[in-house]
Amino acid sequence: MSDWNQQIIDEFRANGGRVSGMFEGADMILVHHVGAKSGTERVTPLVHFPEDDQRTIIVASAGGAPKHPAWFHNLKANPKIGVEVGTETYTVVAEEVTGAERDELWERITAKASGFADYQAKTERTIPLVRLTRVS
Repeated sequence: MSDWNQQIIDEFRANGGRVSGMFEGADMILVHHVGAKSGTERVTPLVHFPEDDQRTIIVASAGGAPKHPAWFHNLKANPKIGVEVGTETYTVVAEEVTGAERDELWERITAKASGFADYQAKTERTIPLVRLTRVS
């Protein structure tokens, strides 16, 4: 997985935030996160859903795996992180979206990207949504 992620990261950085293949045309973001246990910084490429200039949503789908992705746990432990969007790098604070707001966002996200609904169908866990809010 890390080789696959690294190829996406390299292509993202070489092309101003655009990638090809299965993510062609998707809004991509590189999320820098610090390991909750290891303290090691990692970078994970993800699809994101911008809400406005200051906020965007990422989906902790892990492809429908039974457990949340490691980056989700890292963001819960260390919510102030860096992101790369296009050619810009900036700091955000991550916060899980819950309740009715999460459900409303989930409907909008799966209407745009039905693959996330397929991932939800593969797992018993509720797939978390995380809002990243830009720090001024």
